Amino acid sequence: MKSMDGNEEGELKVPKVVACMAMIAKIVVYILLMFTLTEILGIFLYIFPALKESGILYDVLARTCLAGGALLAAFILLKGWDHRPFAELGLSLKGRAKDILWGLWVALIIYAVGFGILYGLGEVKIVSVHFNLNDLLMSWVLMLMVAVSEEVAFRGFVLGRLLSAGVNRFVALFLSSALFSLMHFLNPDFSLMAFLNILLAGVLMGSTYIYTRNLWFPIALHLFWNWFQGPILGLEVSGEQYGNTLLNLNLPEENLINGGAFGFEGSILCTALISIAIVLTLKSASKQSASGLCPHSVL
Repeated sequence: MKSMDGNEEGELKVPKVVACMAMIAKIVVYILLMFTLTEILGIFLYIFPALKESGILYDVLARTCLAGGALLAAFILLKGWDHRPFAELGLSLKGRAKDILWGLWVALIIYAVGFGILYGLGEVKIVSVHFNLNDLLMSWVLMLMVAVSEEVAFRGFVLGRLLSAGVNRFVALFLSSALFSLMHFLNPDFSLMAFLNILLAGVLMGSTYIYTRNLWFPIALHLFWNWFQGPILGLEVSGEQYGNTLLNLNLPEENLINGGAFGFEGSILCTALISIAIVLTLKSASKQSASGLCPHSVL
């Protein structure tokens, strides 16, 4: 039987304000649970303080714990709160080789063009080259753990839950990217330009997810973005340094062109290149989605 307003008798519509508050609560609970689980998983880092002297190995272990915390928190809330399968997070690898390669190419092109321009303008100078295969491999694993933890958290869970709640895909993309950027505010030399560029990076990383609900493009892009920026080119990664780098650089002057102490993510050149990449990637993903060539993640 239907009531006078056309709704099924007994069916209760949840007010938008209540639904919004529930979504905010879920995201807050997820972030708190993620960091709590990270601390639990990383208890051995406190038991064996000598690990801090191991350099990049300590960073790899710490970031692996964070990735574990992000995955476990997502599993608990997806299964226990939403009663949804963990596969909904978007980690299926089936048919995603092109996504991984595309993420690699986008990062490579942005840094090839960006670093080339900075070098040509004299905004960066190469002081020396130091090749150490072990350092490069360890830094690659480190950046993989960074990418997995942050993409699972901010694209897989936060953006995924916003989309599942019916939030407009572009609004959801902006909100999740803004939160992603705000989580970097304690990084050294964080600034308004850094906030803008990390927000734009979040939009770029999530630009395919809003169509595919799969994380392998953003994970690959995030991984190689950080790896090229820091361990390969010798720039700071979001204001931080990670071990030895292939290139040892000198900045004649810290400014908005080269990004200064925050790295390329503090550069206005980065703003321009990411903006172009966002337009191209969104256009491509939208076109493929409309033609059926951009499938959803396989559950």
